[in-house]
Amino acid sequence: MNNEVAITTNDNLVDEKKLSIKMILYLGFKRFFDLIVSLILFVICIPIFIIVGLLIKIDSKGSVFYKHKRIGKNGKTIYLYKFRSMYKDADEKLKEMLKDPKIKEEWEDNYKIDHDPRVTRVGKILRRTSIDELPQLFNILNGDMSLIGPRPLIEGEIEKYGKNKAKFLSVTPGVTGWWACNGRSCRTYEDRIKLELYYVDHMSLWLDIKIIFKTVIAVIKGHGAK
Repeated sequence: MNNEVAITTNDNLVDEKKLSIKMILYLGFKRFFDLIVSLILFVICIPIFIIVGLLIKIDSKGSVFYKHKRIGKNGKTIYLYKFRSMYKDADEKLKEMLKDPKIKEEWEDNYKIDHDPRVTRVGKILRRTSIDELPQLFNILNGDMSLIGPRPLIEGEIEKYGKNKAKFLSVTPGVTGWWACNGRSCRTYEDRIKLELYYVDHMSLWLDIKIIFKTVIAVIKGHGAK
């Protein structure tokens, strides 16, 4: 009996080591893929950056880009870059809006507001087409984000993950992920948590490939984007 237990234990140790090496190789390939793809996309999208920048400037006052404080891997503070889709005084307006109990409840539930009056005319198009996310290529090149992973959270959101906070923060956040390509804003926040944690538990090259294809389809259809 003791010999059988010892053999089983050793086999398990070997399996865990293999899984560890497999994960290291996967993460190394993923970073290499992130760098190559983001560089190619950046070069291709230079004309889009110029056109969108001009449209934003024409539509409303303020900078072309907007950076938002988020929580990255292992709880590190990162700044997520986007094309500005709101009026420049959006943060001040939010403070006023949250004085309304109904809006405050909606914000605390989803950290989003339907039909948000702070969004500009151009911003609505950028969000619907997900073009506002393009500047996150800089986040990828910097290593703060990956092409694929859970969406980075703002500080107050992480508490919603309860005992799974450490698990969620153990991976690099992404521009798109399992939640982002499966309904996104059409899902409840509880659904989002389940979908994000599903990715953390099952992350693999095959799942990443699946997410890429589903994301392309979701962007074309405009599904879940608000």
